[in-house]
Amino acid sequence: MTLKQSFLLSFALCMSFIAIAQSQSNNQYFRHLKYNHVSPYVKLTGTYPISEAVASTTSHYIFTYNRKNQLILITNNHYFTERRHPLASIGAYKTIITYQDNQETRIFLDVKGNRVSNDRGVYKEVFTLNKDGNYTALQFFDLEDEPMASNWKISKYSWIKHKKMVIEKRVNLDNKPQSLSTYFDFGTTGMTFKKDGSPLANYNLNADMQVVNNGAGVASYQDSYDDFGNHVKYAYYDASNTLVNNANGFAVGIKVYDSIGNYIKQQIFDKDMTLLRDREIANNQYVKLSDIASKEDSLEIKRIALGYLKALQELKPELMQEVMNDSLNKVTIGFNRTLRKEVVTAISRDRMIENAKNWNKSNTKFPPSPNNQVKILDVYHRIATVKLFSDNWVEYLHLIKLDGKWSIINLLWQHKNVKRYPF
Repeated sequence: MTLKQSFLLSFALCMSFIAIAQSQSNNQYFRHLKYNHVSPYVKLTGTYPISEAVASTTSHYIFTYNRKNQLILITNNHYFTERRHPLASIGAYKTIITYQDNQETRIFLDVKGNRVSNDRGVYKEVFTLNKDGNYTALQFFDLEDEPMASNWKISKYSWIKHKKMVIEKRVNLDNKPQSLSTYFDFGTTGMTFKKDGSPLANYNLNADMQVVNNGAGVASYQDSYDDFGNHVKYAYYDASNTLVNNANGFAVGIKVYDSIGNYIKQQIFDKDMTLLRDREIANNQYVKLSDIASKEDSLEIKRIALGYLKALQELKPELMQEVMNDSLNKVTIGFNRTLRKEVVTAISRDRMIENAKNWNKSNTKFPPSPNNQVKILDVYHRIATVKLFSDNWVEYLHLIKLDGKWSIINLLWQHKNVKRYPF
């Protein structure tokens, strides 16, 4: 069977499964997925149940269950844009879940029904379950059902019960031990949970199953959830269970939610509970429109835009360096004689700085009294669009404000004499 035939068969089977599932099942609607930054051992759970009618008007997930009350399909209609942890999101439109013997298999589809990878970067997940329905292993596969590693370089998870903890080990494709993630150095871990399945703590363990510090002095992170399933607190501790700053320089995070479970605010504290940061969480549900541009911003935008021309006219490379962003993209229309077609030609920021040193050294590139005009077309918070007129060119500029300073990041120009352009 060719790869194309395999894809077509897979697509047909997926569509058949969805059709059967929807005709022999019931749906439940949730505003959110329960947050998880601990392990894929944590079961997928919806929070803030809503009706189908309410779901039709807002971001949501659909959990589809079969007659045995097994979760067989998750439809992802979540479109708010707050940042999510890879263990707390899906990254696919549909997640199909099937059960056979002691295995639970998940595959992932886009809106057209094509197989895609999830937020872990894998195409298929196969969980092994024990007689109590708890996971004991997880393995990742690619589109050809060959073993693969996740974007955290993990190929397999395994879980066993040890006293009051669930012990997690991870290996890569070479069957070598792998850290919890590519950015957090925990090896073998021990997890504890509340009766409802919410994580309580995740401990870094040595070979003797003792809690030990990692290289950054962290031995555990501990979580709190409220009665609605919201993840409201996470904190880092050393092996003596004393608050400690993690590798990112903080010890405690507090998360605030609105009345329907939207994550709206975060507070970060150090090990002494000194507030380090207090910020609102941006997403596209609560949109704050930009204020009208201030007089100071408008004057500065005009100064930066005109500064580009003055730098050329008056041989001021320092001014050119100031007004041009490091990521400058300056383009115009050119003609490729070999291809015999019009093309886009670009000039780099470094070239512009060099031009400001000597391009007008004869003082003949511009009139004695240059006619420079600038018109601000639009300003929205920290981005702006400007139209620039000179004796030589008409130009459209995009400006950006970074760390309180405006600079030109995009510049599209052409000669005022349009006869220079062939048609």
